[in-house]
Amino acid sequence: MTTTLQTIHDVPVLMCAPEGETIARESDALDLIGNAGYQGAAWVVIPVERFDEAFFQLRTRAAGDIIQKFVQYSVGLAVIGDISRHTTASSSLRDFVRECNRNRQTWFLADLDELRERLQGSRSHHG
Repeated sequence: MTTTLQTIHDVPVLMCAPEGETIARESDALDLIGNAGYQGAAWVVIPVERFDEAFFQLRTRAAGDIIQKFVQYSVGLAVIGDISRHTTASSSLRDFVRECNRNRQTWFLADLDELRERLQGSRSHHG
């Protein structure tokens, strides 16, 4: 089993293991979204290792297509890990990541601590 359900600050989060199927296209995203829906998760956490290289090359549109699916089904997506080699190589990716991190839908974060902080912060706004 490559996913586990965890609760972080009352938010049900589906955690994907670093090893497992590569996430390269919409159908891979849909599998995870279905799994999240089935388990009642509000967010899916995917380690960067799981993504196909194309995900980090915006011109392939892989990231856009995958993120769009999460948006459509109202499931948050958190990409966890170091993507600096990708953002260093691409200013458009840097802008894209910054833009995503401003919103409440898709986050690119360094580690789970950062996710915990953000989910904690997001809870207090709804109180």
